[in-house]
Amino acid sequence: MTSGTHTLQSGGRSRSYVLRLPDNYDNNRAYRLVFGFHWLGGNAGNVTSGNYYGLLPLSGNSTIFVAPEGLNNGWANSGGEDVVFVDNMIQTIQNALCVDTTQLFSLGFSYGGGMSYALACARSTVFRAVAIYSGGIISGCSGGTQPIAYLQAHGISDNVLSISGARTMRNTFARNNGCTAQNPPDPAAGSGTHTKVVYSGCSAAYPLIWYAFDGGHTPTPTDSGNRAWLPQETWSFFTQFQSNPTPGPSTPTPGPSTPTPGPTTPTPGPTTPTPGTGACRVTATVNAWNNGLTENLTVTNTGGAAVNGWSLVFTLPSGQSITSGWNASYSPASGQVTARNVSYNAAIAPNASITIGFQATHTGNTARPTSFTLNGAACTVA
Repeated sequence: MTSGTHTLQSGGRSRSYVLRLPDNYDNNRAYRLVFGFHWLGGNAGNVTSGNYYGLLPLSGNSTIFVAPEGLNNGWANSGGEDVVFVDNMIQTIQNALCVDTTQLFSLGFSYGGGMSYALACARSTVFRAVAIYSGGIISGCSGGTQPIAYLQAHGISDNVLSISGARTMRNTFARNNGCTAQNPPDPAAGSGTHTKVVYSGCSAAYPLIWYAFDGGHTPTPTDSGNRAWLPQETWSFFTQFQSNPTPGPSTPTPGPSTPTPGPTTPTPGPTTPTPGTGACRVTATVNAWNNGLTENLTVTNTGGAAVNGWSLVFTLPSGQSITSGWNASYSPASGQVTARNVSYNAAIAPNASITIGFQATHTGNTARPTSFTLNGAACTVA
């Protein structure tokens, strides 16, 4: 793939996005991947002309940027179709380019902020962090119970999407992230300043930062003296998360696109499951279309001991065949399937959860799998 506009099929529609590769892109180097979502009435070109909300000049050729194009210039995300579009883009880009799969980020303004919030809710195990500029709960929130590193900025005089709604969004992820509840003060109207609150008590991997600024509905708030501060704050927030990925082309993560028969086998993690440890609860969510489906499985360790290395065995309904998956390896593609952990999700603490998923073809039966066992112990199905 090269920099420029690309198209793909998603949910029976042709969707487009603009890709920006680093100068002197090296396929033996794993790159950070950042999605920038436009506002209502905007388009991908607005995001690219704005240097991806000011992050491109700060990136130092370390990052692949993506500016998706919304349907009707917005992100209604009807039936989760825009989240699926994001899955498709991730799969396509990771198939073609070298992406650090632990370093995916999303940001956006207004409707684009709402879309980033929808991804925080639905894809918290895919994205490392999100940044939401003057957003609202306008693209939905499927899930919204898992932690994710979270940054949000909102103007105190925003008359399009009120700051009270933004506080509700913030408080949801403060709870998810285990942060200490706070009621941060706003800057004074007319002060030309902003306040920054780094929440305390959050889980170490899931910080939360809240900014309130003296201003209205804008992606580029400035303090007195016309000092723009949000791009650098966001870049610093994203780049605090480091990893040491193995160089080389990456294995696809999520991504329902037009199904292609035949299983894929992501590289499993190095951990061998501990025999006899298990006991779990599984929640399955299916999104089906004419001859394909995607399914997310949230697996909760209900046993009294931590699981270090796991295999989840389940039975697919007749006619279903897995074509790709994320956050686990799957074998075989149909019948009784075993999903095994990958390197970054081998451990499940007591009462903790992980989310895995797959894309499959079907011949009409879109029911959920049955007969789940975790490391040999039977699971309940929620």
